[in-house]
Amino acid sequence: MNIDIDQITRFVERILTIQDITSGTEKQPFLVRFRGTLRMDSAEAYQALDDLLAPYMLTPVLRSEDGLHVVMVMEGRAHAQPSNPWVNLVLFLITLVSVIYTGAMSATEVPSNAGLLEALVAPLSNLKSGLPFAISLMAILLAHELGHYFVGRARHAPVTLPYFIPLPAPISPFGTMGAVINMKAPPRDKRALLEIGVAGPFAGFLVAIPILIYGLSLSTVEPLRPIAGGAVQMEGNSLLYLLLKWVVFGQVLPTPADFNNLHPLLYWIRYFFTGSPFPWGGLDVIIHPIAFAGWAGLLVTALNLIPVGQLDGGHILYALFGDKARRLYPFMLGATVLMGFAWPGWWLWSGLLLLFGRMYDSPLDQVTPLDTRRKVLAVCGLILFILVFTPVPLLIVTP
Repeated sequence: MNIDIDQITRFVERILTIQDITSGTEKQPFLVRFRGTLRMDSAEAYQALDDLLAPYMLTPVLRSEDGLHVVMVMEGRAHAQPSNPWVNLVLFLITLVSVIYTGAMSATEVPSNAGLLEALVAPLSNLKSGLPFAISLMAILLAHELGHYFVGRARHAPVTLPYFIPLPAPISPFGTMGAVINMKAPPRDKRALLEIGVAGPFAGFLVAIPILIYGLSLSTVEPLRPIAGGAVQMEGNSLLYLLLKWVVFGQVLPTPADFNNLHPLLYWIRYFFTGSPFPWGGLDVIIHPIAFAGWAGLLVTALNLIPVGQLDGGHILYALFGDKARRLYPFMLGATVLMGFAWPGWWLWSGLLLLFGRMYDSPLDQVTPLDTRRKVLAVCGLILFILVFTPVPLLIVTP
């Protein structure tokens, strides 16, 4: 269907008191831009104009500029090509096998004098022992990704099924790098961006908590003794993980043998952010595989809630503050660089943020604000990030 500028103008006049009109150029890729004042609620205005322009394969973009409302009409419509669900299924099954193998590796005793090949083959005869960890972790990851998927579909966003990423031990302690969902077109507005962004972390968190509590009930508290000729791997602490260990065991863990002449609070602040000195001789949880899966679920939630770029936390921050959210990027990049001195894995995240952290999903309608309920939801997402953030995710120490 063909349409001329006059007809587009008549459509826009239904929702906007027009002050000026600008035609697009090569440097300004819109077809036509209108500036003025909206005649109605911004969400209703955008929906009405989008309905009028859709049959002509045009897309409206709504912005604010110098106290005026701006409507840019763009040529084309976002039509997401359907993806092949068999790819998602195959990646899921491969990841499941990878996670089972990784769980079996941690549960398989290998002689200290065994070669690398023997150590890698040994878990294959003990795969059943990897099932508790694998089922628990995959349930958390699946809940996280399906949270994004179902809310995205409910908000009419063209989201794909999750693509799971296998990464078996010894490369990854979890057997996977998690999963991703691709949003093939910009979200309608900040409300949709927020809801899709928080749905994954909230869904995964709700599954991870009972798994972690149950796993902790199967765990034991024992002294931390050096292993001759071997290394000890310990999971790091978040505020919520410390709280749950206290709920289950009635004490703050790890409990050091002594505080090195420091006030306990100062000792804990240092240990929380640096993982040192390691509390040899003190008490800590010897974590059950199911608890380790629950802990990993909290870690995945924290990493996804880092408030930059196209991470879930970036979506939340952008929905709250719009383009002002970009100002936090250099501080988060600097923080990951500094934290890398305590846990080198943060330097990998620094590289990822350097490459991808500046890209945000900008909604088509940036004028419609979050309502009070959604603002509370966004703040809850940021609070959750603080509660589950783990400054030193994994400690590998030798005597």
